[in-house]
Amino acid sequence: VQLVESGGGLVQPGGSLRLSCLASGNILKIDTLAWYRQAPGKQRELVASITSGGNSKYADSVKGRFTVSRDNAKNTTDLVMDSLTPEDTAVYYCNVDRVVVTVEPGRVMTFINQWGQGTQVTVSS
Repeated sequence: VQLVESGGGLVQPGGSLRLSCLASGNILKIDTLAWYRQAPGKQRELVASITSGGNSKYADSVKGRFTVSRDNAKNTTDLVMDSLTPEDTAVYYCNVDRVVVTVEPGRVMTFINQWGQGTQVTVSS
């Protein structure tokens, strides 16, 4: 299973960015997809998550500004970030808590806690 993030970059305060994450492999089912971030010198923190049923949760610091979504058919998740501030500057990581894949006909495997490589988001004037 591979998770690949895209969409990061440099944006001015008050601007917006859309991050995307694609999960690839012979995926049968993904449980919760999540976005984390890690700023320099800080611990990695949960930003937003969304279950396979579409229930989402957000960190208090991003509520009302960020929106997480997913497409179960395409195994993707997006994070739309509005009203960005310098405090949002971090490397953003895509995470899957549990994913079931087909490894060969009639045989499946379950992987837990899978991470993407991260994408840098910098908010600066």
